[in-house]
Amino acid sequence: MVRTPLTPEERLRGERLGAMLRAARGDRSMAAVAASAGISAETLRKIETGRAPTPAFFTVAALAGALGLSMDEILGRCAPEPVAAPLIA
Repeated sequence: MVRTPLTPEERLRGERLGAMLRAARGDRSMAAVAASAGISAETLRKIETGRAPTPAFFTVAALAGALGLSMDEILGRCAPEPVAAPLIA
């Protein structure tokens, strides 16, 4: 199966998600947070480093729960910047 290449926006969103999860994890070990979320430490590592920039919804939800984050907070921090619509004169 050939994957469709990610857009620059998808890559940026993945980088934002990874940075936010790293910050929220703080000094807790990657293995402890991953175990709490029910995922592998390697999956968390890939998400945090941007190598898995589009994780499954349920993976993100599990990480949010393990880190005490709301899905709204994740969306607000990781969503693409709104693009201003051109003014029609």
